[in-house]
Amino acid sequence: MIPLDDLLLFSGAALLMALTPGPNMIYLISRSISQGRKAGVISLFGVVAGFLVHMFAAAVGLTALFLAVPLAYEVLKWAGALYLLWLAWQAVRPGARSPFEARDLPDDSTRKLFFMGFLTNLLNPKIAVFISPSFRSSFRRSTARCFFKVFNSG
Repeated sequence: MIPLDDLLLFSGAALLMALTPGPNMIYLISRSISQGRKAGVISLFGVVAGFLVHMFAAAVGLTALFLAVPLAYEVLKWAGALYLLWLAWQAVRPGARSPFEARDLPDDSTRKLFFMGFLTNLLNPKIAVFISPSFRSSFRRSTARCFFKVFNSG
């Protein structure tokens, strides 16, 4: 059983994360508005699949791997920074269209909607920063079956 104080702390932090808008919310809202409820739900399933990947990585100890192999963490950190710089350049380069400019989105296939939702969540730094360290540290090591507790908490 998860200790009550750990569960309350984790639940409060998860609620705060869910209430703050981010890439997942923007993606789901834009798809739902432009393509309808069905596209929004399919995209949501992709986002949930991304959450499952993050939870599994936390449950198997990805954070411990990054502590044991600092170079892996540095590579991931720099890759994320380069990706953010590339996104920024796409928004401000000469002749670029504003990311906030209203435009029609083409109707995408079910597979593409799911995959885009999955990637949006998988590459969301807010989720990665929250889930990786907090899942493992939210539960005492003395509790049995830490993997299942971490995975079920998601």
